Amino acid sequence: MPDELIIFITNHGYLAIFLLVFSQEVGIPNPVPNELVLMFAGYLSINGILYFPYVIMAAIFADFIGTNILYVIFYFFGAYIFSHKPKWIPVSKQSIEKLTTKISSSNRKYIYLGRLTPFIRGYTSVACGFLQIKPRIFLPITLITAAIWSSICVITGRLFGINMNYFKENFDIIKLFLLIVGLIIILIIVLLNSKKMIQFFKSEKI
Repeated sequence: MPDELIIFITNHGYLAIFLLVFSQEVGIPNPVPNELVLMFAGYLSINGILYFPYVIMAAIFADFIGTNILYVIFYFFGAYIFSHKPKWIPVSKQSIEKLTTKISSSNRKYIYLGRLTPFIRGYTSVACGFLQIKPRIFLPITLITAAIWSSICVITGRLFGINMNYFKENFDIIKLFLLIVGLIIILIIVLLNSKKMIQFFKSEKI
């Protein structure tokens, strides 16, 4: 982790945590993944520099607010984007409506899984907004997953804080590992649902 970021989190505490998590959730790239930011914050809570419950609360609020801004943008403007899409994109309005119904009724688990997977968490919010997943469905899921994700990351940093120097020295390796984990999860989802996806697109003739 860059020394500048360590100093920023140490000096500005909860505000730094909120800004870093929030910015990445709305699509602004950070020099490090939020997972590592929260692990470091958990490490700081061991020494009393930060108060453990406040760290989790800052992360939850930042995650929840940031990802829902992204969701709202695509929820309200997704239809406009879709209606002005190039004609060569072969996706019918009926296929979008059918996919939305499937997610809303029986496949909420995929929203949970997406929101808990590194590197695709933000894309899940974009997809749900674009597909017009109702706020009554999406908002509780984001609150629950924000609490789970934030708690796991902060607790991990608190438990393994003694090895924080290892995280700093092997930052690139850990970042690559998180990316590989995310890609593996995506691949598993695609493989498990490949037949359903093929049938769905064939039925819509797109």
